[in-house]
Amino acid sequence: MSKGKKYDFRVTQAENGWKTEITRRMTSTKTVVSKSHDGFATEAEAQAWGQAELQVFLGTLVERNKRRSEKQAKAKLAAALAAEAATDADDFDDEDEFDEE
Repeated sequence: MSKGKKYDFRVTQAENGWKTEITRRMTSTKTVVSKSHDGFATEAEAQAWGQAELQVFLGTLVERNKRRSEKQAKAKLAAALAAEAATDADDFDDEDEFDEE
């Protein structure tokens, strides 16, 4: 399996100037445009915007992934604590049954 970039940008010439697209590689044959901007006067402007915006885009993804993983870890911890509390309550109820006899 080859290691390629999942996110990249491409610059194309449109009718009214240059267009830059931030792309995401879904599969080996399918690419999806995540963000685009057009109307650049020169290819250099489009390249500069693409490089800068790709860094911002990737930074936003990293932050979002951190928030999601923290939220998921908290939910997993809460579920584990709830399961532990439920088993402790069941154990406590079982002990009461033996004391009554």
